[in-house]
Amino acid sequence: QVQLVESGGGLVQAGGSLRLGCVASGSTFDRYDMGWFRQASGKEREFVATISRSGRSTYYKDSAKSRFTISRDNAKNTVYLQMNSLKPEDTAVYYCAARTEMGRGIVASEYDYWGQGTQVTVSS
Repeated sequence: QVQLVESGGGLVQAGGSLRLGCVASGSTFDRYDMGWFRQASGKEREFVATISRSGRSTYYKDSAKSRFTISRDNAKNTVYLQMNSLKPEDTAVYYCAARTEMGRGIVASEYDYWGQGTQVTVSS
């Protein structure tokens, strides 16, 4: 079992940047593919990005491809989400998640473990 704790959220103006981090504990980090999801108020949780356990493979939601970068440091048991050129529509609670099963990793039900989330608010 793995515990996930996100950090790095906050309030930023449109066009600004934030770097989210998610630290894992309780299990061997490089056993897990990792993902970032977000949930805006009144909306369903949606996929943002995923990274393979080795870090060599990544995949993004279309609207995040040119602005967000997912990365991981297995020595630090941490996955990151660098978000640039933020827009008000990026406002949401951002969650990191871990999964053991192979797959595309774009559906929430594929993930076994979730963090508590960190709020990102982008003002216009």
